[in-house]
Amino acid sequence: MTETLKDILTHTEAGVLTITLNRVDKKNSITAAMYAAMADALEAASGDSAVRAVVIQGHETIFSAGNDIGDFLKRPPSTPDSPVFRFLRGISTFPKPVIASVCGPAVGIGTTLLLHCDLVYAGDNAAFSMPFVNLGLCPEAASSLLVPQRMGYARAAEALLLGEPLTPETALETGLINRIVPPLEANALAQRQAHKLAAKPLASLIETKRLMKKGNAAAVAERITEESVSFGRMLSEPAAREAFTAFMEKRKPDFSQV
Repeated sequence: MTETLKDILTHTEAGVLTITLNRVDKKNSITAAMYAAMADALEAASGDSAVRAVVIQGHETIFSAGNDIGDFLKRPPSTPDSPVFRFLRGISTFPKPVIASVCGPAVGIGTTLLLHCDLVYAGDNAAFSMPFVNLGLCPEAASSLLVPQRMGYARAAEALLLGEPLTPETALETGLINRIVPPLEANALAQRQAHKLAAKPLASLIETKRLMKKGNAAAVAERITEESVSFGRMLSEPAAREAFTAFMEKRKPDFSQV
């Protein structure tokens, strides 16, 4: 079994595709190969009539620490065809219901991918953060559009400009998640809801989701593209270099000169 297949597990049963982040020893930090595997799984599921709903889950102690910094620096997502942007386009346009189960930290894309899920269930140990500015970068996954829409500008500014984390209670109040449960119950709840959906008429699910998202679809696609261009440019700028160097050296970054 390849490392990618170990790190991203996929399983289909009774119409539900489950994608599991399975790199717990690395806090489910996501590599380019993992993004590619998830993008491939979503692309295949989109056209597979046997798949009627998708669940994305992590471990009861960690959803995802975001990008694997070492891999990220070796393979920066500098073009729109980079695996991370393939994954974002795939999840943002996926026509069938997507359910997420989130326990423990959900950092960066660990939070922003949830904006494209239809149902999100969180453990009471979940913590949601989008610290892009702290890394000298900008938002991705159309979060610069969707977070203000979902939370209102003031709370979005705290989340995106200050990079301050959200508690499960705040995430529930602002509509990022649907329900808070004990961590050991989150994955099972997501599976139960996914199987409820899989028992419904697929054409009705697809059309209802399309209609709900139609008003925002073009704006989301445009914003993902715009953010990807800015993100790729900012990766090579001094602030990001300082942030990542400081991370690797385990020190506080000094942005006084950038």
